[in-house]
Amino acid sequence: MTQKSEKSEKRARLMAALGAESRRYMASYALFNQALADHLGLHPTDLQCLNLLGLEDAPVTTGRVAELTGLTTGSATRLVDRLERAGYVTRQRDTDDRRKVLVVLEPARMAEFGAVWGKLNGAWFEMFDAYGDDDLVLITEHMRRTVELSVGQIRRLRSGELDA
Repeated sequence: MTQKSEKSEKRARLMAALGAESRRYMASYALFNQALADHLGLHPTDLQCLNLLGLEDAPVTTGRVAELTGLTTGSATRLVDRLERAGYVTRQRDTDDRRKVLVVLEPARMAEFGAVWGKLNGAWFEMFDAYGDDDLVLITEHMRRTVELSVGQIRRLRSGELDA
């Protein structure tokens, strides 16, 4: 067997293992997200919307909620309605442009949300303690690139491109 074919066989085995672990990883994350959403009495998409809203620098419009989640504006409006009923957000007029309505996180409810995350975060941080700084840079870059790729794949799925 040539060195080149040994390398390609090794690469094929590594890619197969990566594919299997990726599927396990995505499934475990989806199931974790569902369990956390159930614990909080939320829909999984609503939970992730809160997560994304918490990363924004300021309150956002429902249109921005649609952009963040990849939902239509109508679906995003219904999502904000559910979050408002659950007490996680309120709608407020933008003081700079009264035509705009902003989705504002409710600090007390978000503190409750944060407390649950706080009880879970320790285990995640312990897991990452096993990695060196260079590993953390690689993991962070992988996650960033995965987010970018996922956004594109979501667009492809929702556009019907795969069905053409």
